[in-house]
Amino acid sequence: MLDQRSFRTVLGRFTTGVVLVTAQTDDGPVGMAVNSFTSVSLDPPLIAVCAAYTSTTWPSIRAAGSFAVSILGDRHADLCRLFSSRGADRFTGHEWALTRAGHPIPADGLGWLDCRISVIHPAGDHELVIASAREGEVTEAVDPLVFHAGRFRELVV
Repeated sequence: MLDQRSFRTVLGRFTTGVVLVTAQTDDGPVGMAVNSFTSVSLDPPLIAVCAAYTSTTWPSIRAAGSFAVSILGDRHADLCRLFSSRGADRFTGHEWALTRAGHPIPADGLGWLDCRISVIHPAGDHELVIASAREGEVTEAVDPLVFHAGRFRELVV
């Protein structure tokens, strides 16, 4: 059996983008950084994210039943680090907009989707969340935030 550290090292060689998953709840806005995000289907439009059972943020987003996914650009490394930190005041010091559903999104993100949770599957130490994308928009045309081998990287064209 592959040990956890080796598995993580191998997967770290797979380059991913980074998104914020945010929701407006009765207790205020909540959000987390996610790199396990993918499209699932075009018809109907579905996405998937994975959330760790140890996340203190995911239960609030799950209870809300819907959330926004914001695609981050290369200028968002600090914002991503903030949303990866426990106990941080994540929504101060940055400009935010709201989706029509009321979920917070970075005003300078690359694009966003408003999603409603369709189904949640247990998957090891995570939950695999399939959600329907209800609305979305491309908002910026800049380089994406890229994560590889445990670090943020720049694309060279």
